[in-house]
Amino acid sequence: MREAPLPLAAQRAITKLGADISFARRRRHITQASLAERMGASVSTVRRMEKGDARVPIHFYARALHVFGEIESLAQLLDTENDQIGLALANQRLPQRVRQSKTREAW
Repeated sequence: MREAPLPLAAQRAITKLGADISFARRRRHITQASLAERMGASVSTVRRMEKGDARVPIHFYARALHVFGEIESLAQLLDTENDQIGLALANQRLPQRVRQSKTREAW
């Protein structure tokens, strides 16, 4: 089975994340080899990640964010508490009224 092509917006986001990781690494004066060691990855994985290779597994991005002290950013990417579309859809499905069940007693 052939994979569907990656949407252009998704590829751009991955490329930007890779560039941002590269920038953060260089700003901190960390070599690719040192980052790879801290992540438990190979230098070639770090290079591919920094180039925006979409085939790099997400756990390597998570490990890089952890090294930079930014893992909470990943945890907040799709915060369901603030998912306005999801909350609006859930609110649309609320019943108009709630009736007490004949078989169940009131609380």
